Amino acid sequence: MQSIMCPACGSAGMDVFYELERVPAHSVLLLATREEAVNYPRGDIRLGFCRSCGFISNTAFDPSLHEYSERYEETQGYSPTFNAFARRLAEYLVERYDLRGKDILEIGCGKGEFITLLCELGENRGVGIDPAYVAERSLAHPADRVTFITDFYSEQYAHLRADFVVCKMTLEHIHHTAAFVGMVRRALADQPQTTVFFQIPDTTRVLEEIGFWDIYYEHCSYFTPGSLARLFRRCGFDVIDLWRDYGDQYLMIEAQPGSGMGRAFPALEHDLERTAADVETFRREAPQVLQRWREYLAQQHAAGRRVVLWGSGSKGVAFLTTLGIEREITYTVDINPNKHGTFMAGTGQQIVGPAFLRDYQPDVVIVMNPIYRDEIQRDLTTLGVTADVLSVEMFGRAASALVGCA
Repeated sequence: MQSIMCPACGSAGMDVFYELERVPAHSVLLLATREEAVNYPRGDIRLGFCRSCGFISNTAFDPSLHEYSERYEETQGYSPTFNAFARRLAEYLVERYDLRGKDILEIGCGKGEFITLLCELGENRGVGIDPAYVAERSLAHPADRVTFITDFYSEQYAHLRADFVVCKMTLEHIHHTAAFVGMVRRALADQPQTTVFFQIPDTTRVLEEIGFWDIYYEHCSYFTPGSLARLFRRCGFDVIDLWRDYGDQYLMIEAQPGSGMGRAFPALEHDLERTAADVETFRREAPQVLQRWREYLAQQHAAGRRVVLWGSGSKGVAFLTTLGIEREITYTVDINPNKHGTFMAGTGQQIVGPAFLRDYQPDVVIVMNPIYRDEIQRDLTTLGVTADVLSVEMFGRAASALVGCA
């Protein structure tokens, strides 16, 4: 058997612990017909764990399947909960690094909301780079001081100078992580005072809660705090801060070009043994958690109860395709109006707006991200919907606990 090299540290022998076949290669593209959604190109997932650095990677990842284009609809900017978090984070960064009248670069800027916010708060100048940026679908209204480049970040943009570099929810989409972070470090070779800020999903929670809905094809790279800090140090950054936010869903790192030493964060970084144990728990319990979900949804369907998902993004696609759910759930709900009338990749459920539920009156609403539960409950109450509201995270944790007691 061929030894698998770790994309983060170069060590051989990644241990594959979770496999899925033929999952949609994208989960947030706007797919106009059910036929297109069901037949969208697919790839395999084989998650490998590096026992040397703690990094987790889809060892079967094929980047040629990806389509980061104007159809890519990743924004969370229609949620008041998310917008409050984004503003709080932007205000924190502006104050902490005195980002006033500065040059800011955002790698993977999406629809441009965050860099626009940073520039507005501190009267900064910004450049955002993302192949899926579409001005017409952005919620931001950038001033003349913000420029967008519709492309992937690469060596050709190394000349762009910045006082502050932002990269939010992008590194998890990049397979060769060390090569990418190393490229950013080389671009800052003569800018030692420039600070970089990266935000990614924290895999610790995914492993501990058997969060299979957070494993999908776009995410080929999975980090814990320790594996992220080790990567940045290995690539020549000094770590300034390392922390979690947004209900411990997001992992944040702040760093500057340096010797690779910098501050240490023992409580967060010394997680290699814990991650190895979590991987083994996930390997052992995931099949049983999936089976419990299938049984629950089959029971609801047999009883004639209407079940909808709230959240049509990647979590929703991963939930439906991993479980193979089609007839048990007919609709998914999303507050993003750009998605209404489109269809879920892989399984083909139609995406509808919240107002649809006023007449549909579901019996069960499965919330795909628990941090939005209160926001969703308020919307359901306003619509006169009295369904059972089930958090996918809580059900996954409960299922895992039941497995442990069996």
